[in-house]
Amino acid sequence: MQLKEIHIVPIIKAPLRLQEYGVGIFYRIKSKSALKKAIKKKLLFVNGNVATTGTMIFGGEEIIYQIPENTTNTRLVLKLNVVFEDEYLAVINKPAGILVSGNGFKTVANALPQNLKKSSAEDAVVPQPVHRLDYATTGLLLVGKTNSAITKLNKLFEYKNVTKEYYAVTVGKMESSGIIDNDIDDKHATSSFEVIETIVSERFSSLNLVRLSPYTGRRHQLRKHLLSIGNPILGDPKYFLQGLQLKGKGLYLHARSLRFQHPVTNEEMFIESNLPKRFVKLFPTCNLPM
Repeated sequence: MQLKEIHIVPIIKAPLRLQEYGVGIFYRIKSKSALKKAIKKKLLFVNGNVATTGTMIFGGEEIIYQIPENTTNTRLVLKLNVVFEDEYLAVINKPAGILVSGNGFKTVANALPQNLKKSSAEDAVVPQPVHRLDYATTGLLLVGKTNSAITKLNKLFEYKNVTKEYYAVTVGKMESSGIIDNDIDDKHATSSFEVIETIVSERFSSLNLVRLSPYTGRRHQLRKHLLSIGNPILGDPKYFLQGLQLKGKGLYLHARSLRFQHPVTNEEMFIESNLPKRFVKLFPTCNLPM
């Protein structure tokens, strides 16, 4: 079976040559020179056609990288917690302190083939994440295992048809619930929050277990939004209030649930994970199912 990586081009502002657009979109093509080599070897296809250095990208295209057999990664040993899996997709529980993908060796993307069963579907490809979680964030990550599933899952995210729910521990006194509607990097961004439980803290005054829903997908959105209202996430090394930073304990942000329509069976999927033990240690009486 020919192994592949698939990328669906989102809406872009202006057309770009593939050799410019394609840098960094595939886990196994890490530089512009590597991209040019893949094009030269006729390993890249745009909407089913062999790509060239002159191929233009306008938005909406399907780009496929056919992976040479000798480049597949078999050396990384990393056990992942698989929460759900079938022939078309999987959901894994991402640990803290690891990148979802990128140029590094130790990434979730590189570990997926050893943790998931090979799909027997005709359009099976190398399993690949269809969205991102921050390096320090734990929780549910959705993975596609076939060409058609990845394409459809990307569309679900593009049209905001995937509902994601996060839990965080925040610092300081908060309103019981609210909407945060503050731009991030000059782009519209909206999140909602609901405080589940609050405890008194000698160092931080109050700590809150908070349920969060991002309605847009800006980089570091929840972390930036909570800081903007004066209630940063506990353990955040970047977005914190002076004198109230917790070091060495990790970021208390967990992607707890996903709701979406299965791209093949059309079944309504709701998948949730337990809160990490360090959350439960702070909030042992919380009535969430563990």
